[in-house]
Amino acid sequence: MSDDAIRQVLGLLYQQDTLRVLSALVLNGDPGESGLGKEAVRRALDRLERGGLAVRDGEGRWEVRRERFRELLHTTARPPAPTASPEERVLQAFLVEGRLRAIPTKRDKQLIVLNYIAQVFEPGVRYPEKEVDVALRAFHDDYAALRRYLVDDGLLSRENNVYWRSGGQVDTTG
Repeated sequence: MSDDAIRQVLGLLYQQDTLRVLSALVLNGDPGESGLGKEAVRRALDRLERGGLAVRDGEGRWEVRRERFRELLHTTARPPAPTASPEERVLQAFLVEGRLRAIPTKRDKQLIVLNYIAQVFEPGVRYPEKEVDVALRAFHDDYAALRRYLVDDGLLSRENNVYWRSGGQVDTTG
């Protein structure tokens, strides 16, 4: 997946009509509840479908394709390089298609994986707990444990259910 796919989805979410239709789908499953006319809803649904954010189910009803956000989230995390440094070997052993098979129990391996996951959070940006949970759920179903490990190891800081990146490697290349 490319940066173009991310830009496409962000562009869709920036447009008022597509955002309203997507919101109506998320909130009540009915794009007609967006307050837009039928033609505007149809055009917005077509764009959302092309962007991978909406699909028709087997009965022709529209639904949100939430996994598209997970796919895009994984493109923002730096993938392991083809050369196999010790850190990259750990990541290749524990990550399958961007998801953790298991949270490492050995401390050194756990720190490598946690540092990799922390890269999803932009330094200087504050995140409500819900956003942190959504991002971590993309990596592992036990997102609460991941969140706790990230905080305990100083990769994320927390105050009043607001989190920010406070440790780990910082990418200075781009």
